[in-house]
Amino acid sequence: ELNDAYPAFIPHFASVWAPLFSYLIVWASACEGLVCLLTFSTSDMFSCSDDDDDDDDIVFSVPLDDEDPLQPVTSDETVAVGGTVTLTCRVAESDNSSLQWSNTAQQTLYFGEKRALRDNRIQLHKSTPTELSITISDVQLSDDGEYTCSIFTMPVRTARATVTVLGVPGKPVISGFEDAVQEGGFVTLTCSSTGSKPPAQLHWYRGAEKLEGRPDVVESNPDEPTYTVTSVLTLSVTRDDNNAMIACAVDHPSISNGDKRTEQPLSVLFTPSVTIKPESDLPREGEKFHLQCVGYGNPEPTSFTWQKKDGELPPQVKADGAFLLFEALNKSDNGVYLCQANNGIGPGEGSYTLLVQDPTAMSVSLGVDHAVVGGVVAVIVFIILCLLIVLGRYLIRHKGTYLTHEAKGSDDAPDADTAIINAEGGHSGAEDKKEYYI
Repeated sequence: ELNDAYPAFIPHFASVWAPLFSYLIVWASACEGLVCLLTFSTSDMFSCSDDDDDDDDIVFSVPLDDEDPLQPVTSDETVAVGGTVTLTCRVAESDNSSLQWSNTAQQTLYFGEKRALRDNRIQLHKSTPTELSITISDVQLSDDGEYTCSIFTMPVRTARATVTVLGVPGKPVISGFEDAVQEGGFVTLTCSSTGSKPPAQLHWYRGAEKLEGRPDVVESNPDEPTYTVTSVLTLSVTRDDNNAMIACAVDHPSISNGDKRTEQPLSVLFTPSVTIKPESDLPREGEKFHLQCVGYGNPEPTSFTWQKKDGELPPQVKADGAFLLFEALNKSDNGVYLCQANNGIGPGEGSYTLLVQDPTAMSVSLGVDHAVVGGVVAVIVFIILCLLIVLGRYLIRHKGTYLTHEAKGSDDAPDADTAIINAEGGHSGAEDKKEYYI
């Protein structure tokens, strides 16, 4: 009977409301006062039955109309604080009903092309019979929430869009660098960043190497929906860590270009390492000479002590801070010299073996340099001589040939006049005489 009595009502009711939520309807039958429970959801079938225990239940089914051309369609958006978000509402078809956007407090923002709320941050982006788009600039945390698009048909159809506003975390702050730590000890550093939503993640780095800190501690900030995140790093240090850059980086979806980070150098105190540098690689007898004690430590060493291994310093040798001065080298100065440098953290020691050479001794490296220069000069001279020889032979082979046409018998003429007459009259029969110039 219900199917016959209400054939038009049920499909219309289902097509409008079933895509949105489920209802429980208590229906009173006008025929026999029968109480019927009608249930439906987003499935495509409906059922109805009374609430007694007999077998006279009424069961029927109605298919859902899933495609409603007047149903608004929206999408959820995510934006960081200070950014701009665009809210778009569309319908497949238009029946000339107006579209409307409302904020989280159900205040109307735009009704078609007409502004309803005086907020200059909210502007109309596009308005057509099938679309209404608005923009919200300089987004704040208070803009977070659910926005509603409505179309004023009969009945009114609505769709919701959730705007998620991301709280941008502040630049991390590191503490624990106040005091230097001694080599072999431990340093505890604390990094914190505030203002993130959702909570940010913190990462530690030593140069390019990623370090593992303790799990992040997240605390809610009072009076605003953001969080403060803290991370602690405990690090065992060596002298190689001195001046190493320790960085704390913030990772958060609101940060589009990499991450925010803060880095500071680590100061490690360690005893000096010592080397002794000679003034010359070839100490010669009778010359002045000195040794320099070089210590590398943190802090730099300020105290230097010289001594000779297995004996005392020679009388003519003078220690002057980091330098050991020899007024005139003597072969009796040969031996191992030690320098101890102290920076207050501890001492460091270096050694140097002195071997005094004869006054005529030449530096091995200098001799090698002279040999190289002499060899280069000899090669150049040889090449020049070869070029001169080749050039001379070429010129000899390409000398020219010159011809003269003297009259036959002119050489044998008794006098000059006869020679001229013979030469002028005898050109036709004269033989060529060749002259060669070498």
